[in-house]
Amino acid sequence: MITFIPLTGFLGAGKTTTMTTTALALQEKGHRVAVITNDQGVELVDTHLVRSKLDSVAEVTGGCFCCKFEDLVQAVVALTDSDGVDTVIAEAVGSCTDLQATVVRPLRRYYGEDMVVAPLTTVVDPLRHKAFERAARRGEPESDLSYLFRQQLTEADVIAVNKLDTIPAGHTDELLQGLREQYGDATVVGYSAATGDGVDLLLDAWEAPAGNHAVDLDVDYDRYAAAEAQLAWMNQEIELTAVGQEFDATAWGRTVLDRLSAWAAENGAVIGHAKLTVDAGEGEFAKLSLTEAGAPATEDRVLTAASAGARAVINARVACEPQELDRAVADAVSAADQVTGTRSSATSPVSFKPSYPRPVHRLTPAGA
Repeated sequence: MITFIPLTGFLGAGKTTTMTTTALALQEKGHRVAVITNDQGVELVDTHLVRSKLDSVAEVTGGCFCCKFEDLVQAVVALTDSDGVDTVIAEAVGSCTDLQATVVRPLRRYYGEDMVVAPLTTVVDPLRHKAFERAARRGEPESDLSYLFRQQLTEADVIAVNKLDTIPAGHTDELLQGLREQYGDATVVGYSAATGDGVDLLLDAWEAPAGNHAVDLDVDYDRYAAAEAQLAWMNQEIELTAVGQEFDATAWGRTVLDRLSAWAAENGAVIGHAKLTVDAGEGEFAKLSLTEAGAPATEDRVLTAASAGARAVINARVACEPQELDRAVADAVSAADQVTGTRSSATSPVSFKPSYPRPVHRLTPAGA
């Protein structure tokens, strides 16, 4: 019997770090764990990072789990058949919602004899949550992105508040209690996937009986689609060559994201997330990320040795038009080349907006 653990949550919430940290913790408890990443595009930074830490990794690309349901099932089957795993953790695209009806219930209905589906977990960034709450308190009309964020919380069996190490300790209890009062049907836990503090609370929440979520989520698919369409998605591959002897790959990545952050702040563009890797080969790579306009890049993994050449991959999800993101990233790459002494050769820009979500299945609680 396979245990399937579904994760959802807005872009930049830390789902991949949560998935990796919990997978390692479960392995220490004797489980054989595999993970599945998911994205609207291809060439995923997250998959690269996860494969550096875990052996059994798959990805579902070109759409979210609800629209690529059979691909998800095939990935689970392949992992269990080839690697003999007993637990699969899967993170959905950060702009996805309605997973209870389109993924969780169909898995239980059609594959329940071979699979135990754990409680649906929504991973939350406390600073992102605070920003949406602040807009609501000001009486602003609910944006489509805020609507999407709220739907992700409403359908959660477990609300997992990540990144508690990034907020003052005195604010934690107030935040968690507020979520418990607002979403009374959910189990609310707080932790930091980066430090590991509180991760055992999340593991305990996954062991609770899941059942069928009682809420029949009333999703306005037009608003859902509009929220996704606010974001331009870029997955781009870039070949880097040192103009002189060698260059600092981490500094190159930091410059790209810092320039993109400054551009987004200047133009009022919300950053869902921007991530990049700079791979020098032989398992050596830098990985950096950005989740807020105007903020500095976070260095998740540093490449200390200088490089003569490298392959960079950029994943960016920004609330703007695709051509605007193409220009912004091209300008940021040009600036990074000048700062670090590199020559870059990029694939054609691949920024796009997701198509209208059309789930393969949608089961109400009665229909499940």
